[in-house]
Amino acid sequence: MQETTVLITNDAVVLGLLALILGLVFYTSHSANRYCKAFYRYVPALLLCYFIPSLLNSFGIIDGEGSALYKMASRYLLPASLVLLTLSVDFKAIIGLGPKALIMFLTGTLGIIIGGPLALLMLGSLYPEALGGDIWRGMSTIAGSWIGGGANQAAMKEVFEVDGSIFSVMITVDVIVANVWMAVLLLMASRASYFDQKTGADTSAIRHLQQKIENYQAQHARIPTMHDLMLIFAVAFGVTGFSHLIADIVAPWIGREAPVLADYSLASTFFWLVVVATTVGLILSATRVRQLEAVGASKVGSAFLYILVATIGMHMDVTAILDYPLMFVVGIVWMAFHAGLMLLVAKLIKAPLFYMAVGSQANVGGAASAPVVAAAFHPSLAPVGVLLAILGYGLGTYGAYLCGLLLRMVAP
Repeated sequence: MQETTVLITNDAVVLGLLALILGLVFYTSHSANRYCKAFYRYVPALLLCYFIPSLLNSFGIIDGEGSALYKMASRYLLPASLVLLTLSVDFKAIIGLGPKALIMFLTGTLGIIIGGPLALLMLGSLYPEALGGDIWRGMSTIAGSWIGGGANQAAMKEVFEVDGSIFSVMITVDVIVANVWMAVLLLMASRASYFDQKTGADTSAIRHLQQKIENYQAQHARIPTMHDLMLIFAVAFGVTGFSHLIADIVAPWIGREAPVLADYSLASTFFWLVVVATTVGLILSATRVRQLEAVGASKVGSAFLYILVATIGMHMDVTAILDYPLMFVVGIVWMAFHAGLMLLVAKLIKAPLFYMAVGSQANVGGAASAPVVAAAFHPSLAPVGVLLAILGYGLGTYGAYLCGLLLRMVAP
């Protein structure tokens, strides 16, 4: 999108606009107006917080790519929210969620590995000229992104020698299709109880974790003072600063001393930023700092997460589909294979929708958006999304490389 076509380029104005959108969504979603109640019965508020900014970007009102707000939110507000959301978490209870969460995550990885080649095989037979040549190479970078993240995507670009022009198309397909799928997951999250009843899923472990958090909040909750709020901000951004410090030391050191580990995201500062923030938050949950949950630590963390959601939406341009229609069809079919396999396995093992949604987003969206989908079920569940996303970083290069080999075999 050309900068001259954008109506608002000042990030301060854009941030104010996003704040107004979030405020309007929350005000109307809690309104007693019968029309508002009817609307939000079917459309979750979180989805609107994501979708409205995407429309502003798509129609040239704001410039999502040119804005620095996403980097600010993902680098500052995301780690801060992870710290605050993990303060009240019982790590043993997360482990107690059982193996189904891991099974669904690995199913999601498998769905991406085989879904890409199947999509290319199916559509490539119909449109061999359009999907021939080096298209398979470019699709390997999407696999890297959808299993791991940006570092894994870059690794596939180098491994399979992807041309720059093809790579730019694949990035667009990656962003649009992944964000549309995230919107679908958020919509499904709002109907989780319905889906779980239909499949007969056992949600007792999830309810147990939620109940423990809610009981703690009910027993210790009190009106926060300025003293409490300043402590919350001190912990959130103090740990965020510490996480940046460690990430800025560890990531370059690994890149310099053990460059082979860069293929597994271990030389990525963002990887270490998320890992350190989550780890410190879990450690603090076993200390007196946990008491900050009584004065609304997780609510502040959730507010940060909503701002992140709005900035994620800013990166989606729905009009880009018109530029590469066939590749977007390939991307949609690919995601459909992934989703279909997830739903099938979830039904077979009677896994709760939460495991399916977070297992999928931990693959496709990574650490930046997996906690968003997890928190859509309950704020206390956000760390589950982070832990699975971190696992995805480690598997990303292996899975994407295998997918690339399969893509080459079926390419027209």
